Amino acid sequence: MRLNMLTKKIEIKLKNGLHIRPASLFVREAKKFDSNITITTDKNTVNAKSLFKIQTLELSYKKKIKITADGKDEKKAIYHLKKFISNLK
Repeated sequence: MRLNMLTKKIEIKLKNGLHIRPASLFVREAKKFDSNITITTDKNTVNAKSLFKIQTLELSYKKKIKITADGKDEKKAIYHLKKFISNLK
């Protein structure tokens, strides 16, 4: 684990939270990148490429998360995933 991994903080703005449908879309997007990508809440950190693990975070409306990427395409992954979550409706 590198100390200077890329991280972005995001607030969930979907009224129903990041439930199964948007979470599965997010996982599909995360899997497009080679980097290791994680989602962290105030309590846990999980693999962002695992729908099951994301569901354990209970990502509800207004919950703040941190997305971290570590790998050769980390910059691209972070910016893409932040934009993807922001545009979910």
